[in-house]
Amino acid sequence: MPELPEVQGLVDFLRSRVLDLPVARVELGSFSVLKTYDPPVDALGGLSVTGVTRHGKWIDLDVDGIHLIFHLSRAGWLRWSDALPQTVVRPGKSPIALRVRFADDSGFDLTEAGTQKRLAVHVVRDPAQVPGIASLGPDPLSLSRADFAGLLRGSRTQVSEKGSNTGSGTTARNESSRQIKGLLRDQSVLAGVGNAYSDEVLHAAKLSPYTVAGKLSDEQIDRLYDALRDILTEAIAAASGKPAKDLKDAKRAGMRVHGRTGETCPVCGDVVREVSFADRSMQYCATCQTGGKPLADRRMSRLLK
Repeated sequence: MPELPEVQGLVDFLRSRVLDLPVARVELGSFSVLKTYDPPVDALGGLSVTGVTRHGKWIDLDVDGIHLIFHLSRAGWLRWSDALPQTVVRPGKSPIALRVRFADDSGFDLTEAGTQKRLAVHVVRDPAQVPGIASLGPDPLSLSRADFAGLLRGSRTQVSEKGSNTGSGTTARNESSRQIKGLLRDQSVLAGVGNAYSDEVLHAAKLSPYTVAGKLSDEQIDRLYDALRDILTEAIAAASGKPAKDLKDAKRAGMRVHGRTGETCPVCGDVVREVSFADRSMQYCATCQTGGKPLADRRMSRLLK
């Protein structure tokens, strides 16, 4: 799944290509991918792109005040073309879920591999009308160390993307009893971090993924905060300037433990280990993160019985 650095890379790429370009038309290859009906997708035709931004893992094209917003989910991707085919995408006849064609015939396709179709497209007048955006936590790079520590240690007020309290209507949340891996992945807590970068951040911070957030010491919070900022900043820099087609490879190349089960930890030389779940897996280094003790993998244990 594309996470904050890759999504930011796509935003930067699109911004360099489509700002001020009129939309010729939007073609739907899958009706199920479109989650809204008002404004209609046809309303984008003839309007020009005035901005491209990111909300967590969501990409937002501001088209003269109407927002085309999409989330690539686990298996979706954006495929850019400087000259799109002249054939029109038809529902049910193509692996393309949605095509956006601009007036100069450039544009992009949204595609999704696999059988679980989670790619989501919204056409709205206000990004806050998208439930997945309205419920986002703060952007991790916007948080001060104090805000981050407060988030980990207990009850907090929902924080906006700029790191300030949103004021009336906010709700208190308690994150202190949660395991740190799950907390980092929760989009209502931190917007944009997923399974891959949470593995990388915890490895850099030398923390077990099962550590309870509220039990972290000041020194551990410092390590985690610094690792979160450093890992994401480095990954954003690695993605910067790359075309959309190269962003997946750039992400894989930067991973130290995620997706590297059985390989050598680049820090200590131990083997990278894995814990498997029904729909995902996580990777870690026992020497760096768990005092040398391998974590239980219940799924693998059941398979070996």
